[in-house]
Amino acid sequence: MKNIVVLVSGGGTNLQRIIDCIDSGQIPNANISLVVADRDCFGLDRAKNHGIPTQLIPSGKSFSSELKQILPENTNLIVLAGFLSILNKEFCDSFSGKIVNIHPSLLPKFGGKGMWGHHVHEAVLAANEKESGATVHYVTSGIDEGEIILQKSFEISEDETLETLAEKIHAVEYEIFPRAINKVLGIPL
Repeated sequence: MKNIVVLVSGGGTNLQRIIDCIDSGQIPNANISLVVADRDCFGLDRAKNHGIPTQLIPSGKSFSSELKQILPENTNLIVLAGFLSILNKEFCDSFSGKIVNIHPSLLPKFGGKGMWGHHVHEAVLAANEKESGATVHYVTSGIDEGEIILQKSFEISEDETLETLAEKIHAVEYEIFPRAINKVLGIPL
């Protein structure tokens, strides 16, 4: 059984997707052993509703060291699912190749500090991009700079709005996130 720790900052919709994929067998032989949030958020409630242990560690300079202290010893993968805090270099180096993040753009475009959620969508539309999508990548100490695990794109329509772009990206995230998790855990796609 592979043990996954999920980090959240918001509503936890990608957390819910992972829970559903584990329950349905799309992510086989895996278990979420802990959900950690950097702020009070609905993602914690989602985890509790599924009987998953939770921990709140307020965002700040000591977040990474506090997280390291509470991680279950048998953690195979740390998944950032709508997680907004930055993990420090020491933490990223300690768990190199075992931390993944989902990003709502086609990295390396529209990544880095301040590029999350609607900020990414606004930047994509302002740049008159012809396509967008989502990327699952390894987490390193450089923001959104880790090696790409899986990426999927789609064409942006001429009448695209922030809302329609966000919906399309969310659909792509739902599709590629479980596949990327399986790939990192060594489960055949």
